[in-house]
Amino acid sequence: MRSVCLNLAAQISTGSTSIFAPAGTPAHSIFGLSMLVLGVVCSIFVVVAGLFLYAVVRYRHREGSANAGEEPAQIFGSNQIELAWTVIPILIVVLLFLATTRIILMTQSIPKPATALDVNVVGHQFWWEYSYPKLGVVTANELHIPVSDPKHPTPTYMTMTSADTDHSFWVPRLAGKMDLIPNQINTMWLDPQTAGLYLGQCAQYCGVEHAKMLIRVYADSPADFAVWVAHQRQPAVNSDDPQAAEGRAIFQRNSCISCHSVAGTVATGRFGPDLTHVASRETIGSGAIPNNAVNLRAFVDNPEHFKPGVLMPAMHLNDHDLDAITAYLATLK
Repeated sequence: MRSVCLNLAAQISTGSTSIFAPAGTPAHSIFGLSMLVLGVVCSIFVVVAGLFLYAVVRYRHREGSANAGEEPAQIFGSNQIELAWTVIPILIVVLLFLATTRIILMTQSIPKPATALDVNVVGHQFWWEYSYPKLGVVTANELHIPVSDPKHPTPTYMTMTSADTDHSFWVPRLAGKMDLIPNQINTMWLDPQTAGLYLGQCAQYCGVEHAKMLIRVYADSPADFAVWVAHQRQPAVNSDDPQAAEGRAIFQRNSCISCHSVAGTVATGRFGPDLTHVASRETIGSGAIPNNAVNLRAFVDNPEHFKPGVLMPAMHLNDHDLDAITAYLATLK
């Protein structure tokens, strides 16, 4: 348990959510725009603070001065000053507007190349559904995409919508945020150029468990991604372990199959995450906790303990059935 938690903590530390460590083309563009805005506002601050300090020092009260107690000369109108504080802010706003528009067009209006990977993303309360229509893969919460070589780009284009309320997909190191809205299709693209784990968060309040609707994007090398796809295409394997076999029977005769799918079985529910390869994921509960036997058993027993307000009900199984179902789920790798 301790080693799993330490491993998860190490991944989180390497998967920073800082916009100041961009790892994809859209994120680099946003970072550049952020630095421009920061430079402009810092320059304004320096000018205003400098003028303020000059006025404080230049016109401060001086004991014994011939003009002590007298107000400085009052200016009741200056066309030059009024023109300056009108034109300069307008120019600054126009500059920032044009720079922002340029980045929006660069990141949202680029034609999709033929080499792009297609992923359909559906936001649910409170988890993410990912399907790869051309690859025949459906998974949940942990998005795997290939690294994109700048010389031979292979970006990932995501078609996004919501199954219930508004969500927002945001992985700061890879791109800006994109809203997922019911009955509307939005698109965004990612092109991580370094393999690794990139963390994100639903950036639109979507209910009581919004804060635990986490995003994990794994950028794999092309070879590793091909291995992952081949594995995900496989149906669930029936284990010879008697306890796992009993757990499969319990799983299939309870309401689990009404919400969850397990490829190759009678479980075809679509309301909850696909569990075909749930044991191969590093977390459960949309990134809320590490995926291990202890946490998995406790989550099936009482999801509210980990995610108050989660839509999955407590199953109220006895200890024997809980152990059997946990053993079964642990075989879904």
